[in-house]
Formats: sequence, C-alpha cells, structure tokens
Amino acid sequence: MTDIRNEADHHPVYEFTSDWLVVTQEMIDTFGRCTLDTDPFHNDPAWAAENSPYGGTIVFGFLTMGLLTHLINNAYERGGQTSKPEGGYFLNYGFDRLRLVAPVPAGARIRGRFGPTEAWQDQAGRTRRVIDTVIDIEGAERPALLARWLSVWVPHQVERP
Repeated sequence: MTDIRNEADHHPVYEFTSDWLVVTQEMIDTFGRCTLDTDPFHNDPAWAAENSPYGGTIVFGFLTMGLLTHLINNAYERGGQTSKPEGGYFLNYGFDRLRLVAPVPAGARIRGRFGPTEAWQDQAGRTRRVIDTVIDIEGAERPALLARWLSVWVPHQVERP
C-alpha cells in the first residue's frame, strides 16, 4: 500500500500553480446550506472550538474538491494559458484517484498545483486528460488533497448523442 503522505513527492514538478485563496467561514457556511449539510464540525465555530480535535471549524472535503475548477483556471491564467480554449469545452470526467489528506481549517489559505498532464484523443476528436493535482494548505506539512483528475475536451463539431 502506498503511503499517501509521500504521494505528492512522486510528481515534484507541477506546471501550473494557482494564487493562494482564503477559504472563509462564510464560504463554508454557504456550501453547507447549498448541500443541506449542517455538520457542526464545519458550520458551528463555537461548537467546533469546544468539541473538535482541530480547535475550530474545518472546510468540507467536497468544498475543497469544488474549488479545483477555480484553482486550475487561476493557475492556467498565471501560466499564460487558458483552460477554456475556443472551439469546444471541457467536461469533468471524474477522478482516477482522490484523497483528502489533511483537514483545511476555516480561514486557511490554499492553492492548487497541476501537472504533468497525460492526454489522448479518441476517434470522435474528443481529448481525455489526466491532471496530477495537489491542493496545498499554506504552512502545513501535508496537502489537503491529492488527485488524478480526469477531464474531456469536446470540440464543437463532435456530434451530440
């Protein structure tokens, strides 16, 4: 079995890195309302300060995952590229592997690192991509998230099912 703490070391060079993003309690609360999840670990700072092993609220793991699109778009822009090229669109295809390695405290800053990318094209002209993905927590030894993220580029001329 692979030691998840060392998985980020398997790809020490990431092509694109996003700016740091503060994950606020307001973002966490809004996410909880949208997903109908009112777990006090995330949404009740007073309860979490008294009862949580983290000393306060933590970000929902699914919110951390949900920020991936923002982080990769920002990372590509910082690298002088676009994640939204003309002539088609990207669709989320899922993950080959995703691990939520460490909790993100409310108010923490996170950033995404992406690459290297594997890609291959099918007969219909769609391109599948695999993006090695890390979400770092500023000042933390372990990342919040490690993943192999899958997407599909669909050119506009591909016939719809």
